[in-house]
Amino acid sequence: MTQVLEEFVERRGQEPAGRQGIERRQFANSHDDLSPEGAELARAIDGYKLVHRRRFVTYDEMLGVIKSLGYSK
Repeated sequence: MTQVLEEFVERRGQEPAGRQGIERRQFANSHDDLSPEGAELARAIDGYKLVHRRRFVTYDEMLGVIKSLGYSK
């Protein structure tokens, strides 16, 4: 019986062909159709995600971003 061994290819850390630099986002990439306040919130959440290396945020993280903008109940 002959065994065929395939070479292991490390794919972690590699970008798939044609997807270099494309980042999946939780929300839309464009904030053009938002109100000024909505666009400010979107930019703040995007900034939070970049700083904390998060692709998606939880409700508590979103609440923290909203509070950091000065909003309160």
